[in-house]
Amino acid sequence: MSTQGKPRVLLMHPILDPGPAILAEAAEVVPYPPDRPLDEASIRSHAEGCTGIVSQVMDPIRETVLSTPGLKVVSNVAVGFDNIDVAAATAHKVMVTNTPGVLDDTTADFAFTLLMATARRVVEADYFTRQGQFRGWAIDMMLGTDIYGATLGIIGIGRIGRGVAHRAKGFNMRVLYYDPNPLTREAEQQLGSERVDLARLLVESDFVSVHVPLTEQTHHLLSTQQFGQMKHSAILINTSRGPVIDEAALVEALNARKIAGAGLDVYEREPAVHPGLIPLANVILAPHIASASVRTRSEMSAMAARNMATAVRGGRPPNLLNPEVKR
Repeated sequence: MSTQGKPRVLLMHPILDPGPAILAEAAEVVPYPPDRPLDEASIRSHAEGCTGIVSQVMDPIRETVLSTPGLKVVSNVAVGFDNIDVAAATAHKVMVTNTPGVLDDTTADFAFTLLMATARRVVEADYFTRQGQFRGWAIDMMLGTDIYGATLGIIGIGRIGRGVAHRAKGFNMRVLYYDPNPLTREAEQQLGSERVDLARLLVESDFVSVHVPLTEQTHHLLSTQQFGQMKHSAILINTSRGPVIDEAALVEALNARKIAGAGLDVYEREPAVHPGLIPLANVILAPHIASASVRTRSEMSAMAARNMATAVRGGRPPNLLNPEVKR
């Protein structure tokens, strides 16, 4: 408990309004020093005496941190939570929350943005024009890939995957999806989608968009074998988590023209990007911004702050990932 009589909360990184005001009303907010490394030992030392931690995807919140005496809750400003060891949190009776739902449409928008920009070589064409290389129309200049009427394969048909499928309907795309948990027949009909196994999806798709959480089962879900099954003309889009894709295998597949291109927002060893991706003109590289609209990031901040405020006041947070901790 702080000298102000409020529980102390470690804020790992600044968040957007109205999040700070929501936190300040419920707790004494302790900012994590920006010059300190984001490693477990350092986070643990700054979490001493804190009831809660407001974390983001780059923060490793694992056993060392979760065993901090007095820690009761970790509120992650993200829908994904692979940066947090939820099992260890549960063992230490630490609640873990996330921010689901609020970023679905914004992320689906960006996945489709990457799809379109990669297919039509937008970034490459922009650079070409800025470099003064555009000297007039030519019939064979910057030829891209058609989107309308193409086949889209969606790996992971959760909320964001379904959002991408909805957007694909406007382009009259044939939608295949792979997911261990099938949609209802009604949902499949509404989306115009067909459930298939992963191999068939890879063989038949012109575009493959990845929307799965990072787990032991999805780590390197796409590697050398899978890239070998894809069309040489296919384009891969990833807005989920970087380690779902074997980046070294992806670089090899792109260089060998086993696939035509990729649009990536996340990376296997983020923020590092595989050096083999950097020089490739057939790849668009974005800095993990799929949810980066003003509205969405503000709502994520507010949701994470409300999760924390509810928890430190003794309540049950609305987005609790390990409900067995709070009965």
